[in-house]
Amino acid sequence: MTDPSLPGSRITLVLLTAMACALFALPALAGSQARIVRLSDVQGSVQIDKNTGLGFESAFLNLPVMQGAQLRTRGSGRAEIEFEDGSTMRVGPNTAVEFSTLGVSDSGQRVSEVTLTEGLAYVNWLDKGVFTLNFSREKVTLDHPAHFRVDALPEVVKFAVFKGSVDVEGPAGKTTVSQKKMAEFDVTHQDQFLLAKEIEEGPLDNWDRQAIQYHEQYARNNSSPYGYGASDLGYYGNYTTVPGYGMMWQPFFTGVGWNPFMDGAWSWYPGYGSMFVSAYPWGWLPYRYGNWMFVPGFGWMWQPGGYSTWNVLPSTAGKLPATFHPPVAPTGVVHPVVLGKGGPVESSPASFGTVIRNGSGGIGVARGSIANLKNLNRQVAKSGSVEVHSSAMFGATSKGGGVAGSSVGRSGMTSSVGHSSGASSGGHASGGHR
Repeated sequence: MTDPSLPGSRITLVLLTAMACALFALPALAGSQARIVRLSDVQGSVQIDKNTGLGFESAFLNLPVMQGAQLRTRGSGRAEIEFEDGSTMRVGPNTAVEFSTLGVSDSGQRVSEVTLTEGLAYVNWLDKGVFTLNFSREKVTLDHPAHFRVDALPEVVKFAVFKGSVDVEGPAGKTTVSQKKMAEFDVTHQDQFLLAKEIEEGPLDNWDRQAIQYHEQYARNNSSPYGYGASDLGYYGNYTTVPGYGMMWQPFFTGVGWNPFMDGAWSWYPGYGSMFVSAYPWGWLPYRYGNWMFVPGFGWMWQPGGYSTWNVLPSTAGKLPATFHPPVAPTGVVHPVVLGKGGPVESSPASFGTVIRNGSGGIGVARGSIANLKNLNRQVAKSGSVEVHSSAMFGATSKGGGVAGSSVGRSGMTSSVGHSSGASSGGHASGGHR
């Protein structure tokens, strides 16, 4: 009941204020048109402005990226952003991008618009929704598959198309850049353009190619409505049909005592509050959809599904261990709160002499850097830890280089394995029935 002593205008103001607060506080009311994509790879110095009013802060793996966010790399920093259907955008060193629009049209079509302020960007678009990239005075709009590179230098922008055909619109008119062709735009002269016959090889082209190959190889059998994170599930874990539970997924290198909420961070977003961000390299889909369950004889496993609901906090179901305490979001905190090994730290790709330990959940194993994680998982389960000698993740060399010059996760990313002298005892995999 309203206070009769309040004038009508004050009553209206109070009601409007209360409604505004409710809309700000409840994620479900933050707008059905809102979309959230994933920061799927972070190497070196990468920063993000999440529209919190705090400016730029350190970015880390699996951070949600929302409309209005800005991302920048410094020094040798690199990053990858993965959209819902598995489309990707990779940015090189000293690059700045803004996610101007991440929405849904009235017809239900996803609409994404990104502005490249400076630097180097690769886009591999897979034809789900409309994607627009703004750079210099130019604009590219895609509603079909395409793979291209934009290198925005102070005086010239170099635009190369690897796959598909791309229309570029700007002050000098509209030009079509065909597959395996390149165009240069003169920034000092209203972006006048010149078409070239062949593409100049870039120093990070091989990184881009191998990243695409990784996604294609390990997300090949994905049947879920969402493709972002599917490749990491294929590389870092295993699907198993469990009687009474159905199809379940479990990460490698878990072990007794491990739970999926040991390592990560809480990151605050306006309108959503603190979101749990997993530190595990595969930690996107299992924390945003479906349920985590503790399965007797197997340990912690993820049950896919629930794709109609985007989880701000990870969901659990079934009977859980008595000693398990579900994660509780912090209140009144806008800075990241780190849990265990996770949080705002620079990634450390696997390199020679890396020790993979039981209970690590794959932390320290870079994408595609070790040929057969399933076999390695068995060895780690027996001995507690194993030392691997692996190549670095995704070479950043010119054409003909790369990781042993071969295929991601196969012979091209081989590793020699030896048991660590410091292996812990009693390491049993929590997925012994794989």
